[in-house]
Amino acid sequence: MIVLDANILLYAYDSASPHHKKARTWVEQVFSGTEQIGLPWQMAAAFLRIMTNPKLQGERFTLDEAVAVVETWLEQPNIRILSPGENHWPLFRQMAVEGQAAGPLISDAHVAALTVEYGGVLHTTDRDFARFPDLRWVNPLS
Repeated sequence: MIVLDANILLYAYDSASPHHKKARTWVEQVFSGTEQIGLPWQMAAAFLRIMTNPKLQGERFTLDEAVAVVETWLEQPNIRILSPGENHWPLFRQMAVEGQAAGPLISDAHVAALTVEYGGVLHTTDRDFARFPDLRWVNPLS
């Protein structure tokens, strides 16, 4: 399972990003493929939060436009929403403690735990994820 980090999605939809073209091509290819894609709810929320913030640089969307994008993702047959399961807390705790996460890295520890819980590979450009034990991750844009 491919688990998506928000940065890949943001690059794919922000035409002002220097990573836009490569990310957009990769996202379109993966979304139209057959491999299962895991989308944590916090990634959809991050996409909405950032893409609708007019104070940030780059291309921004109206709320209606951003919601429509997320809805197209959710309509894809290979997309699965990732929610914490029964064993999430021990994984989350392990990622936070062993990954020495604090502050904003706690959100990354949560994504790492979800990825491990579902047996996925996180696709991200964020090298901070290297700190988390047992997390498989790859930068699809490198």
